[in-house]
Amino acid sequence: MSKTLERWGSKRAFILAVTGAAVGLGNIWRFPYVAGENGGAAFLLIYVAFVILLGIPVMMAEILIGRAGRRGPMQALGALAAEAGASRHWRWLGLFGAFTVFCILSFYSVVSGWSIEFLVASINGNFKGASAAEIGAGFDAFLANPGLLIFNHTLFLLMTMVVVAAGVAKGLERLNNLLMPLLYGLLLFLAAYAATTSGFGTALSWLFLPSMEALTPTVVLHAMGHAFFTLAVGACALMAYGAYMPDEQSLPRAAMAVAVLDISVALLAGIAIFSVVFSQGMDPADGPGLMFVTLPIAFSELPWGSLWLSVFFLLLLLATWTSAINLAEPMVATLLGFGWRRSVSTAVVALSVWSIGLLSALSFSTLADFRPLLGRNVFELVSSIPPDIFLPLGGLLIAIFAAWVLPRGTAAAALGVGERGYLCWRNVVRWVSIPLTLMVLLSGLL
Repeated sequence: MSKTLERWGSKRAFILAVTGAAVGLGNIWRFPYVAGENGGAAFLLIYVAFVILLGIPVMMAEILIGRAGRRGPMQALGALAAEAGASRHWRWLGLFGAFTVFCILSFYSVVSGWSIEFLVASINGNFKGASAAEIGAGFDAFLANPGLLIFNHTLFLLMTMVVVAAGVAKGLERLNNLLMPLLYGLLLFLAAYAATTSGFGTALSWLFLPSMEALTPTVVLHAMGHAFFTLAVGACALMAYGAYMPDEQSLPRAAMAVAVLDISVALLAGIAIFSVVFSQGMDPADGPGLMFVTLPIAFSELPWGSLWLSVFFLLLLLATWTSAINLAEPMVATLLGFGWRRSVSTAVVALSVWSIGLLSALSFSTLADFRPLLGRNVFELVSSIPPDIFLPLGGLLIAIFAAWVLPRGTAAAALGVGERGYLCWRNVVRWVSIPLTLMVLLSGLL
């Protein structure tokens, strides 16, 4: 099997691509409500610690496998396992990663479709002057409308796959270079606006002054799990991007840059969201509905609220779009490894994700009573099991392969930090990251 021919055009392109994969619903939708449910600053403190001890080392492990193999995930794992004299069954980890991303993207597309609907509604001023009951009822009515959910799901997935079909240089790289700076610009714009609200000081205290009383085992476990989800590790997506990585690029520096950019998005989004929430005297622990119910209520009471809400949902749409594009690429790369053409691979992935996504989209209406496992509907299953179980399991196996199976010379060369740096990274992965990842996996299973 020939090695991957496409490469990122620059070091910056690689960092933006990996950041694009990591930044999305995890930062702007999931982080605020998980932080809200887990004490704010206490959660943030532990989350950042686990990004350093868990997320970054495993991210480096995943990228270096792709960089060493220079193929799609399945082919890279199979070839490197053979080089190490290990079982070639390791290649199935690449297929498992593709399946994990497949599941995540199927519900990701549905939720991202919500952002399209809410962007249009906020531009039209539909939330202005509406009561809390009216906004909540409107969201429930939207979820109960299968035609509207399917339309938005289809539109978002079409937006995503058109870019992926264009390839690495013409599609992903070009759009990442355009949209990621725009995303950060919008975030800074919203954070600057948040500084003018009455809840800004309260939001800063709540996010950055931890109370030790709020530091519970549950908060620790949620922070560990979120560190995995938000950095997009464990699904072999970053392995595919490692295969495109320029030879001269520093892997540790790139991983650190991605982690800093990823955390900064979560912090800026948290500041913007909680400033508005606190300024209106609302509860930051409103759960998943924080984004689509609480915020429209809060913004509707503020001057120029429709404008600021439109900017926020545009930001959410851009973040989910770049993330979906960068998550879809590894699935396409897996099929490219079997000799398929990019156009055919993209079409197969698009149709498959769209079909399974229909089950998630209809989980709030037509299939509301279809609860195949643990009393949960399809949306609840695919939005919980892959992030909570599949990602940690994939990350655990990736870390084991990189730190225990991969030949020392091969891993050190791909890491590119010299013998001492390699040994430091390997020891952290072996004795810190792997045990922590196992804890995340067990917490998801229990």
